[in-house]
Amino acid sequence: MKLAVFQMSAQGGNHAGRTDRIKAAMREAANHGASLLIAPELALSGYGRREGFAGLAEPADGAWAAELGQASREIGISLIAGFPETWGDTRHISAMVIDATRDEPPVIYRKGCLYGDYEKAHFQSPGPSTVIAELDGLRVGVLICYDVEFPENARRLARAGAELIAVPTALPLGAPGSFIAEHVIRTRAYENQVFVAYANHADSDEAFTFQGCSSIAAPDGAVLAAAPQTGDALLYAEIEPESYEASRKENPYIHDAVEVGLLR
Repeated sequence: MKLAVFQMSAQGGNHAGRTDRIKAAMREAANHGASLLIAPELALSGYGRREGFAGLAEPADGAWAAELGQASREIGISLIAGFPETWGDTRHISAMVIDATRDEPPVIYRKGCLYGDYEKAHFQSPGPSTVIAELDGLRVGVLICYDVEFPENARRLARAGAELIAVPTALPLGAPGSFIAEHVIRTRAYENQVFVAYANHADSDEAFTFQGCSSIAAPDGAVLAAAPQTGDALLYAEIEPESYEASRKENPYIHDAVEVGLLR
């Protein structure tokens, strides 16, 4: 699979046109041969909407899903994108997984680990969950932002057979953000022997400034593609699990953890 990651600049704030920007990125990525595009956390609404989320959140079968599902099938590229979701009486930071080859409702992942007072004031957590979708023959697991900073979440997906972990994120600018972008993402890929794709915002909206530095990391810890700290960017990488068989044999962390009783 050829993968595309879309880093979205928040410059100009959380205004209309975000779905158009995502669709334009889908078209560009498809023209470059990509079969999957990953967009950031809350990409469809913007992250810094505060109380506005109450009026913006949509159900999984809402207008965003319908519009992007149609675009995905027409353009011929699958999509993972973050959005504020209403689910029954609760509201969640969620990601929709749209398969370009199927005219079906999206698979939904809901963020399990909310970060800080801001997210907890506007959203609820359903707790940990394991969501894996098969896209273009690849098993793709999904986490959102803070989720991936807990090694247990990535390990759970790897044990369930994920080959790629897609991480829409809204990582803020600063020393912790720099460390996460530069070191944690590569470590999650290496310690689980999977690919990790990290799709961030960049620049500033009305409430936050973001780290940028989106990336795609390989099972051996190598960075296959990386974005700068600022601006829109489209990253590409070939996701070929079979090319990293030697790395998996040299670093059989999951097998050995089970063998000695660290994992059950």
